[in-house]
Amino acid sequence: MNSRVSDLLAGLAPSATLAVDAKAKALKAAGEPVIGYGAGEPDFPTPEHIVEAAVKACHEPSNYKYTPTAGLADLRDAIVEKSKRDSGLSIGAHQVLVTNGGKHAVATTFMTTLNPGDEVLIPAPYWTTYPEAVYLAGGVPVAVMTREEDGFRVSVDELEKARTSKTKLLVFVSPSNPTGAVVRPDDVAAIGRWAAEHDIWVMCDEIYEHLVYGDAQSVSLPVVAPEIGDRFIVVNGVAKTYAMTGWRIGWMIGAPDVMNAAINYQSQTTSNISNISQRAAVAALTGDLEAVAMMRSAFDRRRKTMTMMLNSIEGVNCAEPEGAFYCYPNVQGLLGRSLGGKVATSSSELAEILLETIKIAVVPGEAFGTPGYFRLSYALGDDDLKEGLERFAGFVSAG
Repeated sequence: MNSRVSDLLAGLAPSATLAVDAKAKALKAAGEPVIGYGAGEPDFPTPEHIVEAAVKACHEPSNYKYTPTAGLADLRDAIVEKSKRDSGLSIGAHQVLVTNGGKHAVATTFMTTLNPGDEVLIPAPYWTTYPEAVYLAGGVPVAVMTREEDGFRVSVDELEKARTSKTKLLVFVSPSNPTGAVVRPDDVAAIGRWAAEHDIWVMCDEIYEHLVYGDAQSVSLPVVAPEIGDRFIVVNGVAKTYAMTGWRIGWMIGAPDVMNAAINYQSQTTSNISNISQRAAVAALTGDLEAVAMMRSAFDRRRKTMTMMLNSIEGVNCAEPEGAFYCYPNVQGLLGRSLGGKVATSSSELAEILLETIKIAVVPGEAFGTPGYFRLSYALGDDDLKEGLERFAGFVSAG
């Protein structure tokens, strides 16, 4: 009997982060006092001037119609100016494709650049979508393990060990989801030169570029490593910087021939992205960064609080993240211990126990290619952040 589902999609894993978030929200809706650390989603409202731009756009009949697949001209121009302003990347509007969020930009990048069997180097821990999107495009995801003692920053040596004759593309993301690691500018340049030397494409995911703390510095690989030429694709979006996860606006930047192929692909799959959301994104990118600075300040405070509270729990070790809005603690010291009358042998089992017993939702490291860790988002209210970690600490100390 033939399967009712294609072999391709039967082999696709669901998004672990969205699954945890959905389960937490369902329990909360049922009256359970769940605190969710799962979703990478700012708890702040979208800034008012952006919302106002969307409201105005709803009353403009031109937005009721199909518009160019590649994106509204105003938004593509805004992305050009934003790229120059924020990272020093000089591009033309013809090199931009507006996508249905950053995740869509990632998937379209792989669909555009990969042939069956092409290998893609993905530093681990990695965002859950990267390997699955490579798989969908017929490529082969190759995890490149980084080390906790190195701050989970990938090095040229680690990449070189993983390189083969089939290596086509490197996924480079800094700041990192899930670890918050920020690669030093000199090391970013070295990685870019290494990729250029071996004719390897680089997808640069810059979605967290504005969320860096302390002395950490986020730089754009094609800017600090011009040797890469045009063998790069930058993916980005408004979701994290402007608290616009639900507006679904991302983009790709690349060489004209690559972008023409990506635009053709999008023309046969989604057509244009929502015009209302695009108008809102124009307001976001052309406005000031005052609201962004406010959110970053709050995230900075929360990352310090979360790191301190996690490190106060016996058996948990957490380095202070330098970017994004996640902590990635090592919880191997809790495995094999009796906690609440139960013994977890994996971080996945431990996450289930915490959700069932003390009603906190975290994403286990298995989802990111590194068992023995948790990802906790600190993009939630200060009171909830502290209460959930107090539950965690009390649960562990009670044994």
